[in-house]
Amino acid sequence: MTDAGVEVLIVGGGPVGLTARALLERWGVRTLLVERHRELSPFPRSRLVNVRSMEIFRQLGIADTIRGRAFGPEFGRVRFRETLGDADFGTEAMVGVHAPIPESPEIGVVTSQDRLEPTLLDAADTPMRFEVELVDLSEESEGVAARLADHGSGTESVVRARYVLAADGANSTVRQLLGIGTTGPGSVGDVATVVFDADLRRWSADQPAGVYFTARGTFTPLYPEGGWAWFGPIPHDPDIDYAALVTRALGPAIDAHVEVLRVQHWVMNAFVAEHLRRGSAFLAGDAAHAVPILGGLGMNAGVADVHNLCWKLAGVLRGWAAPSLLGTYETERLPVAHRTLRQAVANAERVRRAQLARREARELGYTTARTEIELPWSERYFNQMGLVLGVAYESEAIRSDGSTAPPDSDAVYLPTGRPGGRMPHCPLGSGRSALDAIGEWFTLFGPDPVEWEKRTATTLPLRFEQLPQRYTDIYGIGPHGALLVRPDGHIAARWPDAPDDTVDLRGPLNL
Repeated sequence: MTDAGVEVLIVGGGPVGLTARALLERWGVRTLLVERHRELSPFPRSRLVNVRSMEIFRQLGIADTIRGRAFGPEFGRVRFRETLGDADFGTEAMVGVHAPIPESPEIGVVTSQDRLEPTLLDAADTPMRFEVELVDLSEESEGVAARLADHGSGTESVVRARYVLAADGANSTVRQLLGIGTTGPGSVGDVATVVFDADLRRWSADQPAGVYFTARGTFTPLYPEGGWAWFGPIPHDPDIDYAALVTRALGPAIDAHVEVLRVQHWVMNAFVAEHLRRGSAFLAGDAAHAVPILGGLGMNAGVADVHNLCWKLAGVLRGWAAPSLLGTYETERLPVAHRTLRQAVANAERVRRAQLARREARELGYTTARTEIELPWSERYFNQMGLVLGVAYESEAIRSDGSTAPPDSDAVYLPTGRPGGRMPHCPLGSGRSALDAIGEWFTLFGPDPVEWEKRTATTLPLRFEQLPQRYTDIYGIGPHGALLVRPDGHIAARWPDAPDDTVDLRGPLNL
């Protein structure tokens, strides 16, 4: 059986695939999303939607819905305890989550993946098929042919697509079929997730946190209305009583009835794919880079992947961009994947050092005085705004202006108008941010957009936006200069002053 063709076949119905589906729908791209499971995941999995992802979801019009179903900002904190019933021996705020930051109109949120995914599912109305698995893939002259197995009906079909976007997880079938290898440590641990109910308000209500690291595993509240999860190594005993395990992990100070609802075993991976593209197929999310969960970077990096890729696919499919533009996806996102993996591994090491410092203090006889322990992360565990907001691209889709790149810093974000970086936030009035002017088009920002509209020639989808004069210094332009911003919010080109001749925006950008 052969199904009608689609423009983009999306494989994997997690947050990354669902985000890609919503983005491509806004471009009018015909898509089909297939998910091998029969429903969205019932497990919490990712816990953090960072400020950059919330900016992307703001662009999709769903940020308020996500925020309304998430925890309050006071939960944007991690706490270190011996057991959940003990006092903190360390705590750290999640920068950009615990409180607003001036660099963004948005704030990150703590929410469980199973609470996020239904909102993403509702953000688009294009076809999605559950219990359908991609089992084979072949390149053709006009795209790819994908063989799909429908586990619900027991039938197979072939779907032809111009492109395949693989967001099918760390064990990606698409990546394996393409023969793309990975680099990095690989598996770094077998983990159990235990979702349970228990009344733990007495030990958490006055000191809320999104994550409690303890010597007996990690505890996370799941939803504002209740529910918990415990994460820890998979026990060696296959007949383990998980209710008893969680009760012991809570510690002797907590007397609470534990009702286990679900248990999942999974592998924590740490790798980056050697390539993000082969032919007409692209890797995104965990299929492209699987990182340890500490720091909440993995899912957010995947959302940024498809935000980078989807406008490029749309441009090629609609004819206003050359196919060579698609080569810039790997050029731009592969270095970010490696940087993200390094940061996640560093976060894991900081947690390990914090726990080691506590153990050493306990052996020296210190019991409750946290001042006796020098916390080793130096307020950097969740201070990763340089990585969250400061990613800058260099590719043929960026017109360099010869300016010097600032030093790389995962912790520090410095707003700049340098080409390649994210367009810095500035208020435009009436509660509107410069980021709100960005959408399914290129945006030319300048103090004098009327003059630029007269002197600009392009077939790109383009809008003009006035930039308040008082912010031009941040962007490095004069009263007659301008910035060209891509649909993914990254600056494609900068003109400090108005050129003498008509500007062809396509020329220098490989579009």
